[in-house]
Amino acid sequence: MNGCHSPGPKTGLLPNPSILPPRPVNDRPIIVAIVGPPNSGKSTLFNRLTGLRQKVANFPGVTVEHRMGKAKLKSHHEVFLVDLPGIYSLHPRAEDEQVTHDVLKGERGDFPKPDSVILILDATNLGRNLVLAAPVLSLGMPTLILLNMADDLAVRGGKVDVAALSNELNCPVALISASKGMGIDSIQQFLEGTAARLNAPPPKIELPVLQDVPKCRQWAHKLGVRASYKAPAPPLWTRRLDAVFLHPVAGPLIFAAVVIAVFQSIFSWAKPLMDGMQDLVSTSGVWMSHVLPDSPWRSLLIDGVWSGVGSVVVFLPQILLLFLFIGILEDSGYLARAALIADRTMARFGLQGKSFIPLLSAYACAVPAVMATRVIENKRDRIATIMIAPLMTCSARLPVYTLLIAAFVPNLPILGGFLSLPAATMLSLYVLGFVTAILIARLLKSTILKSKSSSFVLEMPPYRWPTLRSLSLRLIDRAKVFLHRAGTVILLVAIVLWVLAHLPLEHGQTPPIEHSFAGTVGKAIEPAIKPLGFNWKIGIGLITSLAAREVIVGTLGTIYGIEGKEPSTGLQAAVHQDLSTAGAVALLIFFAFAMQCFSTLAVVKRETGGWRWPVFQFSYMLALAYSGSWLAFHLANYFLH
Repeated sequence: MNGCHSPGPKTGLLPNPSILPPRPVNDRPIIVAIVGPPNSGKSTLFNRLTGLRQKVANFPGVTVEHRMGKAKLKSHHEVFLVDLPGIYSLHPRAEDEQVTHDVLKGERGDFPKPDSVILILDATNLGRNLVLAAPVLSLGMPTLILLNMADDLAVRGGKVDVAALSNELNCPVALISASKGMGIDSIQQFLEGTAARLNAPPPKIELPVLQDVPKCRQWAHKLGVRASYKAPAPPLWTRRLDAVFLHPVAGPLIFAAVVIAVFQSIFSWAKPLMDGMQDLVSTSGVWMSHVLPDSPWRSLLIDGVWSGVGSVVVFLPQILLLFLFIGILEDSGYLARAALIADRTMARFGLQGKSFIPLLSAYACAVPAVMATRVIENKRDRIATIMIAPLMTCSARLPVYTLLIAAFVPNLPILGGFLSLPAATMLSLYVLGFVTAILIARLLKSTILKSKSSSFVLEMPPYRWPTLRSLSLRLIDRAKVFLHRAGTVILLVAIVLWVLAHLPLEHGQTPPIEHSFAGTVGKAIEPAIKPLGFNWKIGIGLITSLAAREVIVGTLGTIYGIEGKEPSTGLQAAVHQDLSTAGAVALLIFFAFAMQCFSTLAVVKRETGGWRWPVFQFSYMLALAYSGSWLAFHLANYFLH
């Protein structure tokens, strides 16, 4: 044996690993790194191998996200898979690429060097992807090379001699389809060998000078020729769709139509599910009030926890429906085209297309959006993107928007019935956040963050049908995140608020809520927020929502629950009775602009290396929110009266 897993002449797969001597055993878990270029199917493979046995975390000291997951093998061994950030080379230009480089080379003291590597490449774009094989193989670790999208390669008339390529590289190579589960047995076999510490590193082969990009490309081209690689023909329907979706006029109009359709669907499709959950929360609350004896504990459970947490949980169907549409658009390949369309607009405001990806992820949450800015090489562009990311309408704003819109905006059809007035109101808030963000970006990029424009390079993935498995995992993950916040942050705020609303005791009796500690705090800030049309109850919500924006919904649910207005009359009705229409408009504007998320500020502080930028971000967004709310309140009062 030559020490590598040389495949047979036909299969290109791994032989039985038991023929190799075991490597030394240590006490730490077995770790296998999954690496590859962006859009190569790396995350799809990771999801298939780990299922729900995974978690997302940051590397210590940096805001680069990675995913760890367990893969169970037929031998009942377990290996830990780490999904590293996508790279095109091991010559890092951004921090996410630096992290992948450092992990693979064992240069991170806080993360162990992997025992082996799975390198996944796009089989339909092998000529370009093979360039990455040289630096990965030069690491000298046991490596399995996977040529993904084998089904697409065959359908489009492409081919590759896997055995020949494996012989050239002196390491196992397999054709797979991560989305359809084809070729997974070869991965299982490699993982079994890694778990048993039997996979030997590949022998040294002649590799190009890694810093010499032209030589690397020439080397990759020769490998493709020797492996009889035939590139597949570009899909006819992909070219036809791109001719429409990327058209300078039709493209933006289609994108706008897609966005409008998504928001209309969110309101019309989610409403029955939300009504059902509201009925469940209300009914269960009434049932508990009859079953439990009259005591402070019953009040805490029903008026505090149930009214507070339940008021937020009812919005879960709407949030999941939004992420379902985002998942479909992303997995189909359409969002990459949207980034290209956005680049034309964003360039006019001093940003580049790479900023679109973090800003898009900010519609889920600003925390991962700030992390995602590491793909932007230009430091000033990166900081500008961080400064405007929280202005994107994150999912935490959705419960607040939905509550106020449902309470104050009549369900009237507009645009010939294509759009309803509530959906149009929601859409306008999303547009307001985006337009304000790019205007702020323009201001920053023309003053304190001025820099030269940089190019935008994006590899367009082919259009694909989203898989049910991928969408399901995405929705389950989002539901876990939402319910975790409901069961931790919102639950804690509801309990603390209930306690503060029942103290201090007066002659052994609970005081009226306006005379409680919570009411005192609300009354203290009421003069500052009264010009915006807000009362002391909204003031309490504004304070508690600094922990997370959606907490205000739970806060109001707890306050009205203590007052006996919720859930018997419904939170929407209680808010409608307690807030004017002009005040509701002002509150929507306030939440569109204000920075109410301590988690985001903490990440911005760590990302920028100090408190200077987080303080600036919080201050300018608060000033924008206050002035915008004041103007909205007075304009609404003028036009409504």
